[in-house]
Amino acid sequence: MMRILRFTDAGFAEAFRKIEQRAEEIPEGIEQTVKDILTDVRLRGDAALFELTSRFDRLSLDATSIEVTAAEIESAVARVSAESYAALELAAQRIADYHRKQKQETWLSTDESDVLVGQLVRPLDRVGIYVPGGKASYPSSVLMNAVPARVAGVGEIVMMVPMPDAVVDPHVLAAARIAGVDRIFKVGGAQAIAALAFGTQSVPKVDKITGPGNIFVATAKQLVFGQVDIDMIAGPS
Repeated sequence: MMRILRFTDAGFAEAFRKIEQRAEEIPEGIEQTVKDILTDVRLRGDAALFELTSRFDRLSLDATSIEVTAAEIESAVARVSAESYAALELAAQRIADYHRKQKQETWLSTDESDVLVGQLVRPLDRVGIYVPGGKASYPSSVLMNAVPARVAGVGEIVMMVPMPDAVVDPHVLAAARIAGVDRIFKVGGAQAIAALAFGTQSVPKVDKITGPGNIFVATAKQLVFGQVDIDMIAGPS
């Protein structure tokens, strides 16, 4: 049951302080667990991904099934109502319109000393987006991460989404198609971040990782920063 805090409640300040502190420290044991997962994936690649996905998501994968196929995407889209699909398209269009206004351009100029100055703006070759799965569905995370990348001209967008018990909300895959995601892998958790950061036999290494996730995902992003760029460390909702 959701706990509701009211500003007028006695003890509000202390209760709110504890909520704020949740994102300040990684709980004991989690960082080492994530480090072990990162090392395992870095050293063993796909084999580690298959084992970890089987353990945590009860999903058996191999080299032929780790990636979502075009047929699986079309099957998911067929289960999305026309109204919902139109809403996703509208959201994607609005996000794209907003980010086009933010887009920076290359410019060159010669100053008074005849020195060439300017800025060169080039999109990244490949980015990875993480989309939470399992207990909730987040097609919005797909759109808010993939659409800006597409507007920026990123060469390839790779998406990681956990599919516990082989289940994924069809709206997530529909949003991926609308946003122009190039490849989708059925892997979540810290192991997904490791795969994007280091690359495996199936998952390509990316230049930047974006997207929200649980404490294991957030910790993994923090630990791989430097090996790969990230957007931010998202705190708890």
